[in-house]
Amino acid sequence: MRPNEDEFASATESEELKAAIREGIAAEGRIPFRQFMAVALYHPQHGYYSSPRQRMGRHGDYLTSPEVHPIFGSLMAKQLCHMWQAMGEPQPFTVVEMGAGSGLLARDILGWAGRRAPEFFQALEYRLIEVNDWLVDGQRRLLRQVDASLAKVSWLPSLESIAAESVSGCFLSNELIDSFPVHRVVVRDGRLHELYVEWQEERFVESLGPPSTPLLEDYFHRLGLLPGEGCSAEVNLEALVWMKTVAGALRRGFVLTFDYGYPAAELYAPWRKDGTLLCFYRHNPSPDPYARLGRQDMTSHVDFTSLVQAGREHGLEPLGLTSQGRFLTALGIAAGLERQADSGLSLEEYYARRRAVTELIDPAGLGRIKVLVQAKGVGQPKLWGLEGSES
Repeated sequence: MRPNEDEFASATESEELKAAIREGIAAEGRIPFRQFMAVALYHPQHGYYSSPRQRMGRHGDYLTSPEVHPIFGSLMAKQLCHMWQAMGEPQPFTVVEMGAGSGLLARDILGWAGRRAPEFFQALEYRLIEVNDWLVDGQRRLLRQVDASLAKVSWLPSLESIAAESVSGCFLSNELIDSFPVHRVVVRDGRLHELYVEWQEERFVESLGPPSTPLLEDYFHRLGLLPGEGCSAEVNLEALVWMKTVAGALRRGFVLTFDYGYPAAELYAPWRKDGTLLCFYRHNPSPDPYARLGRQDMTSHVDFTSLVQAGREHGLEPLGLTSQGRFLTALGIAAGLERQADSGLSLEEYYARRRAVTELIDPAGLGRIKVLVQAKGVGQPKLWGLEGSES
């Protein structure tokens, strides 16, 4: 049964969620911002990602690439097929999509493979990891469009449920890591401080204190840098744990990661005074994480230097880091603009593709998303999407 989204739209925040966070603060005096963000986004009943409401798409809070046009998923399928070929066409080739959201990316990958690469489709096994049961129901309905029996598709309860070194294929994520809860830190007098959340005078307030874990100082020690004096920044320790888990589950193949972010030197540059934490409600950005609790998304940009370091520590070698705009261009997205007499495209579909191509590669929008490709046990294949990559 589809929930009444008007109920969620009419409420500016979840009072139950606010009460849950206040209870945590009351028990501890104050909590690290990371704990506040984790409850706000992932509380099992009232968190933003647990609620049964539309978050993605033009009528949600934010737009991801699969919602723009099926051409994005088709190009991902093309790259996955090339990976399969580079691995010697293993049977099966398993794709694990983490944080599958609406299911559109899976639908478009499977649809392209079924139409354009039947041998690849025959080898393909598609696994989805999604924490929201309401989204899983929607994914099942959607994927029956391309696999009526769902013989090619299955759902996993968590990344941790995958046995060590059991996957030959590709771990795929699109705008997943930027939604992990982050610690927020500030540099004062050359020293690292952490931001905490308190409840005072009927509102959430921030205070500074010593780092809640030595892992924060270790993080910057590995990078050989600190944010600039007086700068605030985010530290995504969960991304390192996630990278270790993915690398451990992969026996042979690739990790393909799409997300907003920068190399560490740019992410923690001294001119970046306020970090990158940003909230979204109905496509409107806000810097205030304490507004609209349970109704707005929170994200922060990914440190790709640390992702590469963590991957290497656990057996993943980077093949390249590029922008989504370059990646899709190398995969031939411009072909979506070609309207030949025998193409079979209607005028309406042609203009829809042209708008989609522009949106997906726009360097000021979705095109600036970074694409990191890592590999294990496959050598250094020259993948199509990385032609002309930054590194």
